[in-house]
Amino acid sequence: MDKLQKCAKAFENLLEIQYRIIIGRKGKTVELVIGFSKLDFHHLMGLGKLKDLRIAKQNRGSVFDEIITGITTYETLTKSRYLAQIENRFEPLALIEQLLDDNRLVFRYNTKLNQFSLIEADYLLSTPFENSDIYISQVYDGEMKRIVLKDQYGPISVYLLPFLKPAAVRHALQRDDINTYEEGVMAALQECEIDTTQRNVLVAHQFVTGADRSDSEETWVGGLDNVSAEVFKDFDYVALGHIHRPQKMGRETLRYSGTPLKYSFSEADHKKSVTIVELLEKGNVRVSTVPLIPRRDMRKLRGTYMDVTAKDHYTAENKMDYLQITLTDEEDVPGALQKLRTVYPNLMRLEYDNKRTRENREVQAVEAQEQKSELELFEEFYELLNNEPMKEEQTEFVEKLIQDLKEVRV
Repeated sequence: MDKLQKCAKAFENLLEIQYRIIIGRKGKTVELVIGFSKLDFHHLMGLGKLKDLRIAKQNRGSVFDEIITGITTYETLTKSRYLAQIENRFEPLALIEQLLDDNRLVFRYNTKLNQFSLIEADYLLSTPFENSDIYISQVYDGEMKRIVLKDQYGPISVYLLPFLKPAAVRHALQRDDINTYEEGVMAALQECEIDTTQRNVLVAHQFVTGADRSDSEETWVGGLDNVSAEVFKDFDYVALGHIHRPQKMGRETLRYSGTPLKYSFSEADHKKSVTIVELLEKGNVRVSTVPLIPRRDMRKLRGTYMDVTAKDHYTAENKMDYLQITLTDEEDVPGALQKLRTVYPNLMRLEYDNKRTRENREVQAVEAQEQKSELELFEEFYELLNNEPMKEEQTEFVEKLIQDLKEVRV
């Protein structure tokens, strides 16, 4: 079953069900009543984040029905450059009934202790990963989680470092001298007091200067979130996440493992792999990779309609790949999408690149910027930097500031 449909089916099973959960502490009890509406699935699945797809703003009930009936599928979502932002939601949503039936602990969430968390909730359900070999790093509170493993060579300290912003580290460590991402990471690592005579591994989620990014990852203006590789010099191995292309950063033992699959066409040239790390005695680390060959690749094709449909251009195997085709014909080919799908059933995106489209793109880009007000441009810039829109009071403040500046200029 399609994995998006699997989540919707699991949610559909709960539409006629209510859960009543009673939690208590120090003689006081609270009863939580959890109900389900198909309108809620859109929000829980995070479909509103896929801003470049129509389902982001489409009627939520209709979207749910289309997923249930198979009209909208996971393949539909792969057309969005923002898909990576919701990938971690599929597994828990598919298991939502088991999670709620498992009688797990429920905690009241204290936002005052986590001022820089993005979590907006009154209560949290404990995860099913406790007491297992899966470890999750929580919001940074001034101390990094450390797991100690042992083998024939002695102990291995594995440190978990969540994505850090300077403001979060300033607050947690009560320091005013932390202004950059690199200063924040350095301060957090200094708090660990790492024993460099032992083997140490770091699992981190920062952008290292020089990393080759793709469109699937969020990028901060001017590389403000970059951290130097030198910051991690005390670790025998550093396992980095978020960047989708597998790559080493200066040394073999500082690596992004990359994603197992391609998440957008900007990754069409990526060679995916699994990284295998062997930590022997201190100072002896072996790193190797195993290529991952998908059943269906994600590729780009470019040429005229006659070129890409010529029989010598495809084989029975690769014509089932997920494709973006760019036609270079000067005139549009009538019914090109339908015709091409008779040859390439998994064609996901069709574009034209010719004199007309290039001129249109240039004109549209200029007009789009010229038609935006100062406030709209500032709102876009703010959201790019902070991953959230401006609040109403912030908008009012900026609007007044812009007006004041205009009056001064006059």
